[in-house]
Amino acid sequence: MPPGPYTVAVAENESTETSPAEPTNGQLSAATSFVAAHGAPVKAVVERIGRGGARVVLVGADGALGDVVVPSPETGEALIAAIGDLDAAEWDSETVNATVIGAEHRRRMAGPRARA
Repeated sequence: MPPGPYTVAVAENESTETSPAEPTNGQLSAATSFVAAHGAPVKAVVERIGRGGARVVLVGADGALGDVVVPSPETGEALIAAIGDLDAAEWDSETVNATVIGAEHRRRMAGPRARA
């Protein structure tokens, strides 16, 4: 039985590969500025955020948190590779214990009712 038009269309779409986007100058600059402000080495955890792409969470040597949003996890990995002071990490106990979350950050993350 010959494939139907739907099968052909799906097969064509599946074989279409797009190369991951390289980090932009703005993304590279943001990560480099974070390293300069919070000390090296910086732990970097890539997290998928759905259609929005990925978030590269940065944990500075001083425990500060930051992030850079990129179009894909592959772009996040490329960002880490492009900056020598970023170390790829996971949310293991070492990375979590390296974070220092202050009272102001907790209030901001808690939402508007906590700030009232």
